Amino acid sequence: MTTNTTTKDHTIPLRHDVNMLGNMLGEILVHHGGEELLEKVESIRQLTKDLRNQPEEDTYKRLKQEISNLHPPMRSQVIRAFSIYFHLVNIAEQNHRVRRRREYQLREDHGAQPFSLENAVDSLKENGIPKEVIQEVLYQLSLELIITAHPTEATKRTVLEIQKRIATILNQLDHPLLTNEERERIQESLINEVTVLWQTDELRERKPTVMDEVRNGLYYFDETLFDVLPDIHQELEDRLAKSFPDEDWTVPNFLRFGSWIGGDRDGNPNVTPEITWETLKKQRKLALEKYEEVLIELMKRFSHSTNRVRVSEELLSSVKEEEKLLPEGKVWRASTEVYRRKFAIILERLRQVGKKEVGYNTAEELLEDLKMIQTSVNEHQPKQRDLKLLNKLIRQVQLFGFHLATLDIRNHSGEHEAAITEILHKVNIEENYSELPEEKKLKVLQEVLEDPRPITLLNEDYTEETQEMLKVFQTIKEAHQVFGERSIEVYLISMTEAASDLLEVLVLAKEAGIYRLHPNGEVESVLNIAPLLETVDDLVAGPEILKTLFNMDVYSKHLQKLNQHQEVMLGYSDGSKDGGTLTANWKLYKAQQEIHDMAKEYGIGLKFFHGRGGSLGRGGGPLNRSILSQPAETLGDGVKITEQGEVLSSRYLIRDIAYRSLEQAASTLVEGAAQVSKESEQAHHREETWENAMEEIAEVSLKKYQSLVFGDADFLTYFNEATPLQELSELNIGSRPMKRKDSSKFENLRAIPWVFAWTQNRQLIPAWYAAGTGLASYVGQSEKHLEHLQQMYHNWPFFRSTIDNLQMALTKADIQTAKEYIELVNDRELGERIFNNVLEEYNKTKDILLEITGAQELLDHQPTIQDSVKLRNPYVDPLNFLQVELIKELRDSNVSSDDLMTEVLLTISGIAAGLRNTG
Repeated sequence: MTTNTTTKDHTIPLRHDVNMLGNMLGEILVHHGGEELLEKVESIRQLTKDLRNQPEEDTYKRLKQEISNLHPPMRSQVIRAFSIYFHLVNIAEQNHRVRRRREYQLREDHGAQPFSLENAVDSLKENGIPKEVIQEVLYQLSLELIITAHPTEATKRTVLEIQKRIATILNQLDHPLLTNEERERIQESLINEVTVLWQTDELRERKPTVMDEVRNGLYYFDETLFDVLPDIHQELEDRLAKSFPDEDWTVPNFLRFGSWIGGDRDGNPNVTPEITWETLKKQRKLALEKYEEVLIELMKRFSHSTNRVRVSEELLSSVKEEEKLLPEGKVWRASTEVYRRKFAIILERLRQVGKKEVGYNTAEELLEDLKMIQTSVNEHQPKQRDLKLLNKLIRQVQLFGFHLATLDIRNHSGEHEAAITEILHKVNIEENYSELPEEKKLKVLQEVLEDPRPITLLNEDYTEETQEMLKVFQTIKEAHQVFGERSIEVYLISMTEAASDLLEVLVLAKEAGIYRLHPNGEVESVLNIAPLLETVDDLVAGPEILKTLFNMDVYSKHLQKLNQHQEVMLGYSDGSKDGGTLTANWKLYKAQQEIHDMAKEYGIGLKFFHGRGGSLGRGGGPLNRSILSQPAETLGDGVKITEQGEVLSSRYLIRDIAYRSLEQAASTLVEGAAQVSKESEQAHHREETWENAMEEIAEVSLKKYQSLVFGDADFLTYFNEATPLQELSELNIGSRPMKRKDSSKFENLRAIPWVFAWTQNRQLIPAWYAAGTGLASYVGQSEKHLEHLQQMYHNWPFFRSTIDNLQMALTKADIQTAKEYIELVNDRELGERIFNNVLEEYNKTKDILLEITGAQELLDHQPTIQDSVKLRNPYVDPLNFLQVELIKELRDSNVSSDDLMTEVLLTISGIAAGLRNTG
């Protein structure tokens, strides 16, 4: 399989890699299916390419005929050929990103790479940001990335490992000093790996369990994150020291990773307290193993002898005392090698964590020992020549502790209300709490929280559901005792609609002893309770919900124990699902502004947690762009962002890509927060007229969106039939059910399959629909309004990010291909009517976006992405055509066919790889 496309100079190496991998795949196709298979694949590809270049009825008919003539086993081989091609293209593109980064680092004839730490520090210096402002910003800065197990990673772990090996081999081929023999051997290894990829099943035989998902998440910590995170901090410190040599810089650990995997209970009955506990154990096990690897390496290197150097008295004294506690045979044999003697002690204490008296109880104890060594080494080490490996381990312990990643617990507000209702009923406090008005609920909960006495009975007095809820909080309490308070810091409440939703969780925390009120009025509280504002209505209500809580004495005392810190999560998925992407993004932006301003009045520090998905329809996009699109004044509050299952492999599978992704995010946050600090709270890079314009646009867009999704009685029928939604449930990509309840109602459908299904049929409605009507309506009101939007695009990061994401969505959508899915709608007239509505809005949106950006084509300002989409389309199209044909056959058949379903699932997996988006 080959491609022939004219390219810009910097893409030539990428095209070379794609052609080389395509040719290798072609060889493999001939080996497994003969020339007939290769010819069939090439014929279909060429027809789809011709159809794109010059849409003609004859070409279309020939393509349809080619596809309808395909039969097993040839058909599945053709599907797999296109799918595997995308995996290879994805690897080649990632390798090219690594290549481009190195080119920037090697060349000396231009400035630093955009969105690099070097560029950020240079910018701070050029803009005259004072050193004291930079240091203050660093201390305030916080960026947490939370990996989730949302069922959107369509690629198996085995396949990911093959992809990583292919990427490593491609990288080796870039070495300039390879001999011909070495190059041949490397290419031989490459074709062997591509062969293994072809010969490996890409579909899972069963749904992953929660513990499977935990292991998959830990894979990224093991492979890249454990090393990359401290390196990011170290580079920032080094860059600052180089640009501001007179300052003694300290870069705190502002960039961290957390996890939901094993703690996200919302709608997933498989996440039990036992699973949460097992997750915490596995996380600690990996952290200890990683420390042990580094300590063994340090022991090899620290061969210093007291005959040659003088070590600190503190270190010498600790070694003598602690060696007495070690079992015989564990003491280092050479008495003059004090560092090795200390490392032997550290290793033994590390191996006995949680087991014996000699073991460490906390990560802080390990940290003290490492710093003791560091202090001693600094007495004899040449200045400015720090021992980087030791420093890195110290930072790793600070970042990962004995818990590896903070595990967030999430549950639905309705679950807490049900438990509280039963508990209050059992002790005769309230007959039916759930039926009370909000004001009365708050009064009841406040009285319970102001009473030091518990209100719960023995567990067996409650239903299983309430017992389970109480056990969740008991597990959190035990986790704090065994793994440390950093192991679980935040409890998230999905579908938060009122202040009582948070107080209910505080009552449950009180019953477990996590929140305590002593008889003297003193309060203990260690769990941050965070509302998750998801729907458009909840986003609007958010500021008032929090204001109500901040005015309550009992909640104020809780916040005092959390250093006046409140976390607020914003859900991008359900807001977009209910109100359309443009309206949802604006409501999210406004909610942040209003909550920030209100919290500032109360002296409350905030951290906004952005529940972004990997796909555009759920708030996805590059990390740095996500950060730039927030209100500038909130950057200093602390930023937390979900990293969904589907983006983990593309961002964190390969070390250099992981570094670049995190560097982009960190540099954006540092530079943005420093600019805001310098320019004061008044300068937020936007004007009131821009906000007024967005308010008008969002209102019109909301009406347009809801007129289709909720106003058209046939829309759900269209969605269910014109997308592969029914078939998605058979794709074993996650432990969580697709629906919150066993119901076909729109509100019970999760946002992930909603977006996934629309992505598959190339309409991508959640990512762009109704935006064009909103924007065009505003432009139509005045001759000056277009110019107004153009100014917003050039000067307001939020608006620019919104418009660029819309461009990306329309580019990935393909209305011509999407039209094929009308064939799946039983009522043809219904299908054509709604599709024509979508088509009209697509054209309107495209036209207005081009007017705003002043471009000839979508994404003209991002030619690399534009080229990538154009490169992929001739290979995605056949999968869409095949998918329609197969689904039609599957649904028309009265007999279930596992083989037919497998072929459908292969097209789903292939399209996901081709578009690099699922849900």
